[in-house]
Amino acid sequence: MKEKLYAIPVNDAFNTPCECPVCAMYDKLETDAVDFTMDSSYMVDDVRMETDEKGFCSRHLKMVYEKENRLGMALVVNTHMNKINDEIKKMINKASAPQKSSLFSKNKGSDNEIVTYIEALQRKCFVCDRINNFFDRYIATIFYLYNTDPSFVEKYNTCRGFCIGHYKELIKRAPSVLRGDKLSAFIEATNRLYIENMERVNDDVSWFIAKFDYRNENEPWKNAKDSLPRALIKLNR
Repeated sequence: MKEKLYAIPVNDAFNTPCECPVCAMYDKLETDAVDFTMDSSYMVDDVRMETDEKGFCSRHLKMVYEKENRLGMALVVNTHMNKINDEIKKMINKASAPQKSSLFSKNKGSDNEIVTYIEALQRKCFVCDRINNFFDRYIATIFYLYNTDPSFVEKYNTCRGFCIGHYKELIKRAPSVLRGDKLSAFIEATNRLYIENMERVNDDVSWFIAKFDYRNENEPWKNAKDSLPRALIKLNR
């Protein structure tokens, strides 16, 4: 049932012409996660506890801010900062408390504990975690559909390829979920889609460059006008 449920967003992504349907799935999850953060959910205790604990990476902090829910953002930031400050003050106070000396004990100091805490905090993000909870299931659904649904195989085999990061992810995961002829067909199709479509976009970029030569001034743009944004999608992950 879970695979069938996640087949809807996966099929939607492969039905939409784009330079990487996996990016399209990720971007939709990201938008939904940011929207979720700044709708009324920030008033829910469980969500607030999680945002207090994890905070946001720099990318998602900026995206949450751009939702322009200033009160909601202020409430989330305020309690998150309180959480951080309380934890660090505890570590400082613990380190400054008198220590019983012993031949076998060492005072590690507050700096090591604080550094470890901050480094762990920098690896956390409420939005990233929310995305990843679903994204792994979406990737699993791609393989499920490729293995069970001939109509999806046709859509997969005729898509516009993938960005370099998601191309890597697909060929990396395939051997653990596909077998025999299915695996061979998947790898062959994925390699073909990647190379053909990277070359297609790069050819468009080459023509974009050539159009700046005065000798090509009156030549048609063909598909080159939006080639740079499409090339960035191919290279971005």
